[in-house]
Amino acid sequence: MQLTSAVLLMTYLVTTLPLFAEDKPSERLAASTVVLKTILDKQDIPTSIVNKAVCVLVYPGVKKVGIGFGVTYGRGMITCRTGAQMIGKWSAPAMYTLDTGSLGVQLGSTSTDYVLLVMTQRGAEKVLSGKLKLGADASAVAGPSGAKAVELNDPNVDVLTYSRAKGLFAGAALGSASLASDGDMNKELYGKPLAASQIVRDGAAVPVAGKDLVDFLNKTSPAKI
Repeated sequence: MQLTSAVLLMTYLVTTLPLFAEDKPSERLAASTVVLKTILDKQDIPTSIVNKAVCVLVYPGVKKVGIGFGVTYGRGMITCRTGAQMIGKWSAPAMYTLDTGSLGVQLGSTSTDYVLLVMTQRGAEKVLSGKLKLGADASAVAGPSGAKAVELNDPNVDVLTYSRAKGLFAGAALGSASLASDGDMNKELYGKPLAASQIVRDGAAVPVAGKDLVDFLNKTSPAKI
């Protein structure tokens, strides 16, 4: 029994440590930009919905971490609209994590991209507090597409969640997934410790690595409608 546990632990470490060691802010932002461009250029998420959003979170290539543990741990980013009412252009990006341990069985070894749209300023404030759990701290539902997306106008929904796996895009039910600010990566990206709210709400300058992503969003959806 002890031997089996030791083997599982070693497998877990061998599998997960390279994933975390290779993660760099610039690589994460580049991957997030590709995901956003692909999804929005295809109108998988209609521009009409993005125009209503106050924040966008992207988690590219989320995979099941480890063997026999059923844990998924994604790393991505968030950007929000600027201004007191959060209706302006998009902010500098902050690094964020996603813990979807309860979805391990569903994900398997498939690489899944997640896009989360924060639709209310109330929801944005909760997300930017540093850590929250979907469902408990902020209401979240699988995002609609097509005609249903155009008709969307529910002030009680804080977050819309979407996923893309194996080329298929759809709304995703993320249950009680947890979102949290990635302090180490934010420090690496900006050269000093910064909370997500400081980066997004206090007007941090957009780093070179995030310029393509922010420019794309500003071109696609320059202001909240």
